[in-house]
Amino acid sequence: MKNQKVDLRIIKTKKSLYEALLILMKEKTFEDIKVSDICEKAYINRSTFYTHFEDKYMLFDSLIKDLKESLKEELEKNKNISNSKEYYIELIKILLDHIEIKKEIYTPIMINNRNSIAMDMIYDTLNEDIIKRLEEDEILHNKKIPSEFIAKFYLGAIINIGMEWLKSKNKYKREEIIKYLKDLIPENL
Repeated sequence: MKNQKVDLRIIKTKKSLYEALLILMKEKTFEDIKVSDICEKAYINRSTFYTHFEDKYMLFDSLIKDLKESLKEELEKNKNISNSKEYYIELIKILLDHIEIKKEIYTPIMINNRNSIAMDMIYDTLNEDIIKRLEEDEILHNKKIPSEFIAKFYLGAIINIGMEWLKSKNKYKREEIIKYLKDLIPENL
């Protein structure tokens, strides 16, 4: 029972620190944020901060790792596919849903601060998923084109569409994007 309380406190502390960092990233660049700013915004003592993180970079890294795990969990749901088009359409739906649900995280990091670490995280996570699926799934596997080449081809489109959607603030509805992609993506490679 005691371990549960400790874990809950740790979870609450991390959540509070994440939220404080994200609020501050809406107001100023990550480089201009100090640990004392984060602690003040989170109503947490500096000693508590340093119990969990060495510096603001470790806090940010932890936030990105949690975000990556969340995206990976969502991608695992993309199981029942009958062709490559269906896989990529579902992949973009998952990404757009993830961005929408976690907009309060993505916007300050990727739009306000143009942070490449978050972009790299999304890129790496999607790349791993695509390559794994290409190599495991006979439906997606194309023996004529290397998996890495196919992954890079689709990743460019997926990442750019996701970023455009995040930046454009409702210029395109999610359903419109999916419809356009259905017209653009071939049935099978």
